[in-house]
Amino acid sequence: MTVTEQIDRKHQEDLQRLRGFRLLDDDFLTKCFEKDTASIELVLQIVLEKPDLKVLDVRTQVFVENLTNRSVRLDILATDSTGAKLNVEVQRSDKGAGRKRARYNSSMMDANLLKKGEDFDKLPETWVIFITENDVMGKGLPLYPIERCFLETGERFEDGSHILYVNGAYRGDTPIGKLMHDFSCTDAADMYYGTLADRGSFLRRARRESRLCAGLWKI
Repeated sequence: MTVTEQIDRKHQEDLQRLRGFRLLDDDFLTKCFEKDTASIELVLQIVLEKPDLKVLDVRTQVFVENLTNRSVRLDILATDSTGAKLNVEVQRSDKGAGRKRARYNSSMMDANLLKKGEDFDKLPETWVIFITENDVMGKGLPLYPIERCFLETGERFEDGSHILYVNGAYRGDTPIGKLMHDFSCTDAADMYYGTLADRGSFLRRARRESRLCAGLWKI
């Protein structure tokens, strides 16, 4: 086999793999949402049930360093119009969406949101959102919001820290059911939400036309 034939064969294999990617594949997700506020804004509006939420900034693969202990890399870190910081993680493995990982992500975000000497009241609202392929909580619900509360009264503690698990296996004729359907799609034509379909189609088309060099894709 000539070098040209080897390159062409590798290219065809890459395209075949690309056709199988879904938003539930975190590398593809972060590429789709990179510098694309519209897509992450749609997702957050649906999972947080806040149709008026506006995203001002989105970054992907954000490294949060801890000089003496474990650092973390966040799939997506968005900032909304209220200043809230929203970390979105996609996990196909149940183990990767452990409760203590959500706690650690939340703590690492907090540790890097205040400058020296700033008052604690300046700490913004934070969200850690895990979108999981399976129903990791096992209760058949589409959403699992976690909040600190007073055990005796059930009243929320209201410290501005939130954790949310989104059941990627959930289906139904609701916004969240349609969104999770789209996260599992490999064909944009089968998706409900045009914003997500268009973005995925653009990246696949760009790859086919070689407008994205291979080094940009880790997948």
